[in-house]
Amino acid sequence: MRVSRWSYYGDFFIYPVTAAAITAIAFYLHPSLDAVGTWLIASLLGLGIWTFAEYLLHRFVLHHVPGIKEMHDAHHEDEKALIGTPTWLSFVIIAGGVLVPLYFVVDDFVKMSGLSAGIIAGYLWYITVHHMVHHWEVRPDSYGYRLKRRHALHHYFDDHGNFGVSSGFWDKVFGTDINVKTARAKRQTS
Repeated sequence: MRVSRWSYYGDFFIYPVTAAAITAIAFYLHPSLDAVGTWLIASLLGLGIWTFAEYLLHRFVLHHVPGIKEMHDAHHEDEKALIGTPTWLSFVIIAGGVLVPLYFVVDDFVKMSGLSAGIIAGYLWYITVHHMVHHWEVRPDSYGYRLKRRHALHHYFDDHGNFGVSSGFWDKVFGTDINVKTARAKRQTS
């Protein structure tokens, strides 16, 4: 859905504050080097969990769930428009679907904080990369350019692949990776 500038850019403010707050609380409650190590491992796990969730959400929700699919199609048609999930809704989903359940399921606040911060960091990386590939000019020899080209193959060539925006790992695992070579070969046989 089209969102306001505040709602589009709000994620870049709300989520770092949230991750910093739960991390600060964890280290306040458990000020030790062991807690730092536990938190770092949990946050890396959370980051990995995010990349998998991003892949699944893009592949199965954004491209198949009625109502959401149409909003995502609008993004494909006008990629520069401020189309996305409003901050209030993404926060409700992340808080209600991640933070609160982790609080009750994980028996250690440091682990819960690390997992949550990793998931939030993954989401922030995703929205940053997605914004970059649609709104920034990037140098052809840069990492950003490779991400932009990879995502452009999803938008302009085949929206049945390259579902990972911040990482192509899961596309490789599940056989949905589209690269320039396979795109050219597929185009020549069409």
